[in-house]
Amino acid sequence: MAVFVALGAFLMTLAGGWTAQHVTDRRHLVLGLAGGLMLGVVGLDLLPEALRAAGTEVYGVPAALLLFVAGFLLAHLVERLLAARRAAHGAAEHNHRAPEVGLTAAAAMVGHSLMDGVAIGASFQVGGGMGTAVALAVIAHDFADGFNTFTLTSLYGNARRKALAMLFADAVAPVVGAAASAFLTVPEALLGGYLGLFGGALLYLAAAEILPEAHHEHPARSTLLCTVAGAAFIWLVVGVTTG
Repeated sequence: MAVFVALGAFLMTLAGGWTAQHVTDRRHLVLGLAGGLMLGVVGLDLLPEALRAAGTEVYGVPAALLLFVAGFLLAHLVERLLAARRAAHGAAEHNHRAPEVGLTAAAAMVGHSLMDGVAIGASFQVGGGMGTAVALAVIAHDFADGFNTFTLTSLYGNARRKALAMLFADAVAPVVGAAASAFLTVPEALLGGYLGLFGGALLYLAAAEILPEAHHEHPARSTLLCTVAGAAFIWLVVGVTTG
């Protein structure tokens, strides 16, 4: 049952990626929407869940928040190191961006989707009602995951085939995670720490890369509205699936 439900996440992820690649004539709107979706996912979905799951504190600060900051700094450090390495070797960059950053970010999205699948499987082990609620939450935000995976990979100058490959991997991940949940259990504290770290890295990409690029190319009011709409969409999804 869990694997069958995860197929809905598979289709929704592909739908998000399909949407992202078919509105290239409005690239600034795509980037604005992607930035809003990423902001909403981090602030309204990942971070609250991370704080709930990883409840321990380190010197008065929740461990999830420390890992959130670490994820932000790690993403910044990796991007700078890759950019410096490419510049030192005289390699041309796509708009001064290292393609490896886009692939790494997309791989992190795949990892997140894999954990979503595990969550679906684990919730169905608790009961049908719990499984259905978690599955609806995952399926609802997987459109944003697919949209962001394709956008992130493409933004950093990777070929379309690589973006499509990462999109497909992101779509398959929940199905694999749901199937794997029958054989493994992820400790809640570990899951919370992972979500905090991933959320920090995702926020860095949204704030330092996606949104500046969107408004630099076309600083229109419509771009800002797309960003707000993206964050509002995630708020709606969170409210509907947890209310």
